[in-house]
Amino acid sequence: MSTNTLTDTLLVELGTEELPPKNLKTLGLALRDGIVEGLAQRELGHGSVRWFASPRRLAVLIEGVALQAADKTVEALGPPADRARDDAGHWTPAAAGFAKKQGIAPEQLETIDTPKGPRLGLRQTVAGASAGDCLNDIINEAVRNLPIAKRMRWGASRVEFVRPVHWVVAMLGDNASHGEVLGLATGNTTRGHRFHSSGEITLARPEDYEQALLEARVVADFERRQQMIREQVEVEASALKATAVIDDDLLDEVTGLVEWPVALTGAFEERFLAVPAEALVSSMKEHQKYFHVVEGEGEGDGGASGKLLPHFITVSNIESEDPVQVIDGNERVIRPRLSDAAFFFETDKKTPLAERLSALEKIVFQQQLGTLAEKSRRIEQLAGALAQRIGSDPTLASRAALLAKTDLVTEMVLEFPDMQGIAGAYYAAHDGEHADVAAAQAQQYWPRFAGDRLPENLTAAAVGLADRLDTLVGIFGIGQPPTGSKDPFALRRASLAVLRILVEKALDLDLRDCLQLAAEQYPAGLLAEGTTEQVLAYMLERFRAWYEEEGIAVEVFRAVSATDPSRPLDIQRRVHAVHAFTQLPEAAALAAANKRVANILDKLEAGHNFTEVSADLLQQAQEKALADALSTVGADSARHLEQGAYTEALAALAALREPVDAFFDGVMVNADDNALRNNRLNLLNALRQRFLQVADISQLAVNK
Repeated sequence: MSTNTLTDTLLVELGTEELPPKNLKTLGLALRDGIVEGLAQRELGHGSVRWFASPRRLAVLIEGVALQAADKTVEALGPPADRARDDAGHWTPAAAGFAKKQGIAPEQLETIDTPKGPRLGLRQTVAGASAGDCLNDIINEAVRNLPIAKRMRWGASRVEFVRPVHWVVAMLGDNASHGEVLGLATGNTTRGHRFHSSGEITLARPEDYEQALLEARVVADFERRQQMIREQVEVEASALKATAVIDDDLLDEVTGLVEWPVALTGAFEERFLAVPAEALVSSMKEHQKYFHVVEGEGEGDGGASGKLLPHFITVSNIESEDPVQVIDGNERVIRPRLSDAAFFFETDKKTPLAERLSALEKIVFQQQLGTLAEKSRRIEQLAGALAQRIGSDPTLASRAALLAKTDLVTEMVLEFPDMQGIAGAYYAAHDGEHADVAAAQAQQYWPRFAGDRLPENLTAAAVGLADRLDTLVGIFGIGQPPTGSKDPFALRRASLAVLRILVEKALDLDLRDCLQLAAEQYPAGLLAEGTTEQVLAYMLERFRAWYEEEGIAVEVFRAVSATDPSRPLDIQRRVHAVHAFTQLPEAAALAAANKRVANILDKLEAGHNFTEVSADLLQQAQEKALADALSTVGADSARHLEQGAYTEALAALAALREPVDAFFDGVMVNADDNALRNNRLNLLNALRQRFLQVADISQLAVNK
């Protein structure tokens, strides 16, 4: 090891059998973080950090690692100094016990000033950690903490890892002797490409690592290799005057499959283009890890929406002297997969979706909730009722819902599960179903994830709502709501999808009413009492995170929720109105005034009878002014509320700030005269009711 510097470069590499490609990036980053954390815990500083991950290795290279952490003074504090000796001058038990715990005589203790006064104590200088001495512990800790779901053993060893480990490099400068890791002694020898290189590669210094592997046909840097793949694939597509669709997840996986990427273009027969493009893409992506190619060059959306071309781009792990043979091999492999898809498509078309309904009787949706056939009949009724409420054709919605699950029993979906819904749309169109019915087969599942597109037509929206509401009510109704860690029916996602459809498509439905309709489709007595209210509360609670992401304070949502709303579109409008109100200069004072009013009214006996404000009983100028303002401003606010203009309604009510402040400054609410007292309470109630038509702004915590 170098002795003329205080820092050196660290290299750690685990050499393995081929690692799981989908997890490679995660493992590489985790090893990096584990090594860095280990150095930090021992206060060993360092410079830049790089991580490497390829099918046969995980590695970390860190520059400027401190060889020795700085010494530090450790202070141990004992009892207060005035309790060190008793009246006879002898050491007290507390002082003697503290000294014994430190392994010294009491006379060796010193007095240390602290914020709580002088105390007995001991100051010691502790030597900093040596990087060389603790490197083995750092590596082993990092390896133990890697996110590996299932570890394996190999040979007679009891060592466990995600794949068999064949070598371990651990170099701090030129020192490579750092004990054992995963049952192997650390060293300074690595290995290159499985086919383009042979024998061990000896590293003189950690800095030689990347270049030595490049010469052995290994691009160890994951991100560099990924960029090479992207560029090569784009060049191959450009030669076709087309665009390669590069899915990020597939790109990560392909990067995890090769160490020396070479992109090659293959082709398949044009006759396969008669098969739904999604099935062909699924086969190419999921089974062969190919990038598909579409018409158009350099499209803004990456060409994902262009027409599929009869070509594919594969990334080989070898640089073949005869690439034509490699391409031919890939074409031979993909042909039977595409032939299967074509066969399934043609076979499925011979049986209309409507004739597949009986097959759903044999598939259990959920043991207590029945079969998919029963679910289909429930959502048939529910979708029709919802369509009626949103101005869509209930006949089309009912038909689309009845057929919605039939493609689950087609050969295409059984072979390609991600064709669920998509296959149904193709088959429904082939069967001559209405265009909206066909489109709804696929769009019923939109949105599939956060930010995904919404159903394009109201028929699909009705089916998508009905399907999700049926599941929510059913699963909650049998006592299986999601927990913090388990949500097997994806009810959180279903709830957010319902809210998004209602809000973003401006469908002003009452969610409580919709849930009640869904519950009515189940046999009497199956669902627990109170299910719809439980589901309603659960679904509306999803709004909390929704608004937090928009930067809207949680008390704004709480203020709206206090009025017990159940129309998501209405909630959206109210929340944004209250959020806008909080930005007004009058907001803080009016929120505080409403809180004061709420406290006064809440103390009244239950069942207190409020009446209209009597003008004859208004004595003081301040209460007359507030009553006049309520009449004028209230009329403006009411006019806005009739149009659903909550923002404008609250803005109008903001004009009440001065008369409200003046009322509380000059009027005694609890007057001795009962008539005066009740009239003033009626006035405050009228004020509060004006705001409650939008939200309970007493819930707001507005900064003045």
